[in-house]
Amino acid sequence: MEVKFIPAEQLKEKPDENALGFGKYFTDYMFTMDWTKEKGWHNATIEPYGPVSLDPATMVLHYAQETFEGLKAYRTKEGKLLLFRPEMNAKRFAKSNRRLCMEVLPEELFVDAIATLVSYEKDWIPTAEGTSLYIRPFMFATERAVGVHPSNAYKFMIILSPVGAYYPEGVNPVKIYVEDEYVRATKGGTGFAKCGGNYAASIAAQVKAEKLGYTQVLWLDGVERKYVEEVGTMNAMFIIDEKIVTAPCDGTVLPGVTRDSVIQLLKSWGYVVEERHLSIDELMEAGRNGRLQEAFGTGTAAVISPIGKLNYKGESITINDFQTGEITQRLYDTLTGIQWGELEDCFHWTYEVK
Repeated sequence: MEVKFIPAEQLKEKPDENALGFGKYFTDYMFTMDWTKEKGWHNATIEPYGPVSLDPATMVLHYAQETFEGLKAYRTKEGKLLLFRPEMNAKRFAKSNRRLCMEVLPEELFVDAIATLVSYEKDWIPTAEGTSLYIRPFMFATERAVGVHPSNAYKFMIILSPVGAYYPEGVNPVKIYVEDEYVRATKGGTGFAKCGGNYAASIAAQVKAEKLGYTQVLWLDGVERKYVEEVGTMNAMFIIDEKIVTAPCDGTVLPGVTRDSVIQLLKSWGYVVEERHLSIDELMEAGRNGRLQEAFGTGTAAVISPIGKLNYKGESITINDFQTGEITQRLYDTLTGIQWGELEDCFHWTYEVK
């Protein structure tokens, strides 16, 4: 891929690696590329990070044709630069774009663009424990028009952010509120796609949960308000009677990269993983009688987030004495060990940026 490079007049001062937070700081450069029916994909550029100028009639502002992804870059102790399963993000990005009737970016172009930008910005990859470089690829409609139809022009961009832990709690249990008023997704909708509209619609429940003293919400299905689906921005997993139970990816649940990796790891360790519909009543009953042994969320940002308490309709259950479970901790240690190049990558998940 031919990429034009526009140098910045002045580079930024890098932040304290021990106080990064999440998504607060951004690197010197960003990647941009355009698509039109006439030219296809063109004008690949690495340019100084900065504002994007949009006409007030730009279609994304009115009809929300917008998709995004999230992954990370890591620096090993030997100085190698690693991505974690970027081809899966490329496939999911393409699937999201098809659902929103947006132009599909070729998977190899997606990965190449990320690797190219990360290579330019390698000095921004932090090395403090638990830190990484968060990568946010996204695409949006740029046609100047008011009228509901697929846009005839799109812009693809990538920005980078050095980050620490997603949740202030770190790898410690969080309290989850089971949402039974609002819904996240229904069959036939965009629940499986990674698009901004899904997240905008979830904010009301998030605000409600925070006011009640909970970190995140656990979503129920949009039809019967009965079956457990995702937890906040993560896939949810529950260990009941020594078996791991998680919602199936059948149109309403995001097919998480970390989710898939966790399932492969668990199966390789000999655990039974059930991808099935789990009712909230069954889950709460398992919590009451001690059969619910551990619970956790999986996602790129937090990797593994233990769940220590659930509240549903005023009833609270505590999981594993509000302690991080043995399996949960092992999953976190193994995944991050592979991502940072400290453990053998038996599954060939890492991608080295040269």
